[in-house]
Amino acid sequence: MTVPRVAYFPDSFHEVNGVAHTSRHFEDFARRRNLPFLCVRAGKRSPSFLQDGNLWTLELPRGPLSFPLEKDLFFDPAYPRHLPRLLVALKRFRPDIIHITGPSDNGLLGAAMARYLKVPLAASWHTNVHEYAARRAGWLSRLLPAPASAAAGCKIERLAWTAVAWFYARAKLLFAPNPGLCALLQQATGRACFLMPRGVDAQLFHPGRRSRPSRDPLRLLGFVGRLSVEKNIGLLVDIQRQLDPGRERFLIVGHGGDEAWLRERLPQAQFTGVLRGEDLARAYADMDLFVFPSHTDTFGNVVLEALASGVPAIVTPDGGPCSIVRDGETGRIVPDEQFASAIAEILADPVRHAAMRQAARGYALTASWDAVFEGVYSAYRSLVPALQPSPAVALTQSLRSGQ
Repeated sequence: MTVPRVAYFPDSFHEVNGVAHTSRHFEDFARRRNLPFLCVRAGKRSPSFLQDGNLWTLELPRGPLSFPLEKDLFFDPAYPRHLPRLLVALKRFRPDIIHITGPSDNGLLGAAMARYLKVPLAASWHTNVHEYAARRAGWLSRLLPAPASAAAGCKIERLAWTAVAWFYARAKLLFAPNPGLCALLQQATGRACFLMPRGVDAQLFHPGRRSRPSRDPLRLLGFVGRLSVEKNIGLLVDIQRQLDPGRERFLIVGHGGDEAWLRERLPQAQFTGVLRGEDLARAYADMDLFVFPSHTDTFGNVVLEALASGVPAIVTPDGGPCSIVRDGETGRIVPDEQFASAIAEILADPVRHAAMRQAARGYALTASWDAVFEGVYSAYRSLVPALQPSPAVALTQSLRSGQ
């Protein structure tokens, strides 16, 4: 069966976030499988076009008009200046499918190229943009009276959802990281939506990387992620107030616009900044519990990395993380007001805590990046009829598989 030629336009690639993390693994999958794959991404250096076997990369710099969306994420309104260079690359590569990850400057360019070249467009949802918009507009809502403030937040979220759903409906095929979001997208856009969860490197993230003694009386509560309002980091402060700082303390990994605010309110916490590779793996393994209070994450790569490190996770009932954690087995799924009590209950029972650590590791071993991207390529074939096997080939494959 012919393998589709995929041109992939991620919102971010070099940054520290879930989209970038997934995109780097996607490119690595294509490289290892020798699949025809063009990754078009934003970069800081001058434009570069490289070809290494079947793997092609085109890196396009953002310019001086770029403005920050987050500490390391920018939007360049003049990004379309790269259209001539991009068009040359796409005509050379001849994609069967263009795949974007959202309405970023790079994603908008990919969507425009799909329309211009009449190439089927696939789009994967990685960020709850509508919920982020409502939380980022909190400064505006706070200027209004209480009833009007709540109504304004809901209105902003509805308008953002309508706009983003309209954008995703331009694609022929959608991907989402959890079943609930998949169903929501299908209903809003009328497009088929396939699951695209996340995998984990279980060799890198491993309990054996723990450096702290098992009998250390101090219990480390870990958080890894962007330090900003949409991650609900204010709850970390409330949790610390309800616990004993001499026995339970936070280890905070990451950066973001609200880092100074959080440092001021968690003076006893350890802030490491951004960590990668083995440094990050050791940080996870040193944690006793992973605390992730976000309501807006569509999956939660960091939760899966914590589980792979043998660290049970406490998450909210909203978003993607609750689809990863098995309540009472690999962690807890609780509302905000129960986080502190859930933490205290687990840490007060060493036998239960040890069983959760083992179960967390066992669950993570079932999640692989290869399985994720094999599923994506299977869905691609539904988008391009020419890539489907003939009836005779399909029958042969079925007989060989014993079906």
